[in-house]
Amino acid sequence: MLDERVRALLGRSRAIVLIELVVLAVVAAGVAAVVWWPDGQPSPAAKPEPTETLALPRPPEVTAPVLLPGAPGEPAKTLAANELTPAPRRPHNNADTRFVTMMIPHHEQALVMAKLVADRGQNPQLKIMADRIVAAQEPEIKTMETWLADRGLDRNSGGRHQHEMRGMQSPEALDRLAAARGAEFDRMFVSMMIEHHQGAIDMAGEALALGVDVIINEMAGGVIAEQTAEINRMREVLGAK
Repeated sequence: MLDERVRALLGRSRAIVLIELVVLAVVAAGVAAVVWWPDGQPSPAAKPEPTETLALPRPPEVTAPVLLPGAPGEPAKTLAANELTPAPRRPHNNADTRFVTMMIPHHEQALVMAKLVADRGQNPQLKIMADRIVAAQEPEIKTMETWLADRGLDRNSGGRHQHEMRGMQSPEALDRLAAARGAEFDRMFVSMMIEHHQGAIDMAGEALALGVDVIINEMAGGVIAEQTAEINRMREVLGAK
C-alpha cells in the first residue's frame, strides 16, 4: 500500500517537472527571438506606439485691408493686401531731372534770403511772408532730394546749369542784402525775392511743358501758384512803403 502511494507521488512529480520544463522552454524561445531580432525591424509581438501629430500654424487667409483712394468724385476702394498689385514706377525724362536739380539750389538760396528778414527787416508783413517761404520750401527740398535718390540720381544728374537758374542772386548781391537794415533791407529783399520767384516760375513752366513725371508736374504747378501769389503780396508791401 505504501509502495503504491510512493509510486503515485513520484509519477506526479515527474509530470510537474515536465510541465515546468516545457514552460521554461517556451519563455526562453520568446526571449531569444526578441534578443536576436534584426535591428530596425520591430518584433512581431511588439505594437508600434501611436505618434502625436503637431498642429502647425496656418497663414491667415485674409490679410489686412488696404484703402485705395478713388478718382475725383468716385468712392475709395478696399482691397486685401495680397490682392494689391504694386504700382509701376512713374516715368521721368531729362526735363524732370533738370527741373529738380536746378530747383534744389534755387530753393536753398531763397531760404538764405528769407532767414535774414527776422533780424534785419522792419515790415512785420514781410517777416510773416519770410516765415512762410521757409516753412514751404524746406520740405520741398527734402521731397526733391528723395525723388532723386529713389531714381538713383543726385544733384549733378541734370548737368551743369548754374547760369540757367533764372532769378538766382549773385554772392555780391547777397552780401549787400545782409548788410542792409530796416526799410532799406525791406526794399532790397522785396526786389530780389520777386526776381528770384519769377525765375522759379519760369523754370516750373518749362517742367510742365516738357516733363512727364506726375510728381514733378504737381510740384511745378504748386511753385507757379504759390510763388505768383507771394509776388503779388510783396508788390503790395513794396507799394505801401
